Amino acid sequence: MNVTVNDTGPCKKLVRIELTDAEVNGVFAEVEKDFGKHAVLPGFRKGKAPLAFVLKSFEKEIKEEVRRKLVGDFYRKAVQEQKLAVYSVQDVEDQELQSVQKGQGTHFVATVEIHPTFELPNYRGLVAKRESRSVSEGDIDHAIDLLRGRNAKFEKVDREAKPGDFAVVNYTGAVEGRPISELAPASRGLAGQQNFWVEIKEGAFIPGFATQLIGAKAGDQRTVTVEFPADFVSQPLAGKKGSYAVEVVEVKERVLPAIDDQFAQSWEAKDVPGLREGVRQDLQNELNDKQRRTIREQVVRGLLAQVNFEMPESAVLNETRSVVYDIVRENQERGISKEAIDKSKDEIFNAANLAAKERVKAAFVFAKIAEKEGIKVLPQEFQARLFVMAQAAQMPPDKFFKELEKRNAVSHVTELVLNDKVIDFLQQNAKIEDIPAAPAAA
Repeated sequence: MNVTVNDTGPCKKLVRIELTDAEVNGVFAEVEKDFGKHAVLPGFRKGKAPLAFVLKSFEKEIKEEVRRKLVGDFYRKAVQEQKLAVYSVQDVEDQELQSVQKGQGTHFVATVEIHPTFELPNYRGLVAKRESRSVSEGDIDHAIDLLRGRNAKFEKVDREAKPGDFAVVNYTGAVEGRPISELAPASRGLAGQQNFWVEIKEGAFIPGFATQLIGAKAGDQRTVTVEFPADFVSQPLAGKKGSYAVEVVEVKERVLPAIDDQFAQSWEAKDVPGLREGVRQDLQNELNDKQRRTIREQVVRGLLAQVNFEMPESAVLNETRSVVYDIVRENQERGISKEAIDKSKDEIFNAANLAAKERVKAAFVFAKIAEKEGIKVLPQEFQARLFVMAQAAQMPPDKFFKELEKRNAVSHVTELVLNDKVIDFLQQNAKIEDIPAAPAAA
């Protein structure tokens, strides 16, 4: 066997494997012997037919098996001999093998992608900054106000609407003299509604709509003008001016519950001090989780910034497809139409491709660290992640697993778990620098 390897692109090689007469004859002899042992022909017991009769009866099948074994056996030997870390086999050109004959040398060519070669940077002691922040009494007060908002009551008032109130309105809309129901029939909620609740604050419903109801009372009729943003979700309305005929049915005032033991008990606390302590613990857990995520992001960025290498095209393409699949599914869940998604397909692909390159780069670096540090994925860890992913997709685990199999994405679950374990390792071995907390936004 003579093997020639040539580079044909980033992480791509052309492997030409030339076989001698003797090597071809050896495979023919092996296959013929095997057929002779297992052939079943009329008038003969299994394996007892004359070899010449077997060779004539199974000539086509024998040659097919010879071709298969020549490619399989000698490809593996060539990879071992050349010490090629193959990532994927892109193509096998074996036209010469279609007419393989005894006593005649032959060849075939395999196009393969190999794992990228790079030196790991120093991944222990990566620096990350952590803000020295703690939960304040003001944080607790703000969180409790949010809880009060969830238990708020809305009482009808006989006065003019003011900021913070809710107006119950009937409305119909038009753009450029045409009813919105004609211009954008799919956008029924924008065309008109009865007994619609809108909070009197900037940005509620359509930008500029709610604030024009300040000072209105029940029974008032108002004309509200708006300008739909250029990137508005309903394309027929984007960038256009609209006019709404609005009838105010009621004005409602939001009444917050008092902060007392009864309120605390509605949130499963014994009393107000118990509620505040529970809120403090929840906020502290959120803060700890946020700090953990921030540190993990910093160590990963710091690691990947120190290394650069070419990556297999198929790895990037497969990951890009996976990211596109996730983006499209998320958009569909948000109610975005297929037509709108199709219009943005180039933008979606480009964004997915950038994200995919970063993910693939990280995956190769993490895999190398895992190999060096002996980090492995246990079966129970794989099952646990699969269950969580199935829940997020609102699918039974077995059905979700079958979907992954269809997309050749089962190994992706293992990769996700491995990546998390490597990032845990990087975080545990990072140098954490505590810094003063940035001033809170006004």
